Amino acid sequence: MIGGFVYQYLGWRWDHWVVLIVSAMALVFVAIIPETYAPTLLRRRAATLRKEKNNEKYWSVYDDRQPFWPLLRVNLSRPFVLMVTEPILIFWDIYVAIVYGVLYLCFVAYPIVFSGIRGWNAGFSGLAFCGIGTGTLILIAGEPLIRKWIDSHKPDPETDAPPPESMVSIIALGAVLLAVGEIWFAWTCTPEYHWAIPISSGILFGMGNSAVFIYASNYLVHSYDIYAASALAGNAVLRSIMGATLPLAGPALYTSLGPHWAGTLLGLIETACIPIPVIFYLYGGRIRAKSPLIRRMQDDKRRQEEKRERNAGRNAEGLTVAANNMDEETGVGAGGVSKDVEKEAVRRGEADAAAGFGMRAGAAIAEEEAGANRRRVHGGGR
Repeated sequence: MIGGFVYQYLGWRWDHWVVLIVSAMALVFVAIIPETYAPTLLRRRAATLRKEKNNEKYWSVYDDRQPFWPLLRVNLSRPFVLMVTEPILIFWDIYVAIVYGVLYLCFVAYPIVFSGIRGWNAGFSGLAFCGIGTGTLILIAGEPLIRKWIDSHKPDPETDAPPPESMVSIIALGAVLLAVGEIWFAWTCTPEYHWAIPISSGILFGMGNSAVFIYASNYLVHSYDIYAASALAGNAVLRSIMGATLPLAGPALYTSLGPHWAGTLLGLIETACIPIPVIFYLYGGRIRAKSPLIRRMQDDKRRQEEKRERNAGRNAEGLTVAANNMDEETGVGAGGVSKDVEKEAVRRGEADAAAGFGMRAGAAIAEEEAGANRRRVHGGGR
């Protein structure tokens, strides 16, 4: 909407300057967002404790011991390996790439229709995208209702949360809205129809695009967990290639077929893709169960959870013994300092074990709290 008027009154170079300015502002906001990725947080916490305590016993299960270059090679190649070996990613990457390519083709089709056929200037042609923008905002505003629908699905017994397929139900609806909006636009974009009618089709089209992009990403994140970044990276590469190349065929497509049949062709392609989210909604659980990567990842996660639970129990028991031994050594009775030390030690020991830290639990914490040199008692495992 802004670019059309900028181009019309300031020239095409200022379109790029505006993008650069907005991107710089976005970079500032991205830079101040706090880290939320659990492996990174745990690695940082372990490193901080090692430095503060001057003790190498603190470590995280996500600490990497591999050399940098081999690790970099693995992380750069993993998105492409997953893209061609994981059935889920093969279908989803292709589907999202098609949707993305059609969206970018609209950036070619709208000027052809509104500037070339209807005779609008560049600024007003840009305003035609208000329909797509409105559809996007409607879907985002409806997120609380969408989340209630997602949460209404039967929880996964292993995670006690809605399964990833619950999000695919929104994608299936978005896929239908995409096809309807595209075909609606195709047959109402010419001048015999009021301009508001084709622009209104963009509302459905925008809602469908947003539903596919947002909840397809959610689906991949919930399906691949620790490998979500690699899954999303491969998806982004393929859809970016489609978004860069498909619009190149836009002028020839609309010239050869005309606006009605060119748009209809795109709508039929999106209609043909509707079974992809529908099948994954109905059978996605079975498909995920057959993925070797997901199955191995779930087994590792299950073993880690069991190990953390065992360590938490041992640490709590050992730290209680340590505090009781200090009571005997210092002569502090019930209700004294040692009871506070015991409670705090148990609380901190359980928290560290639950966070995934393998630490030698014992009198180290209790010694710090009591503030004296006492015999060290090792109460837990690593």
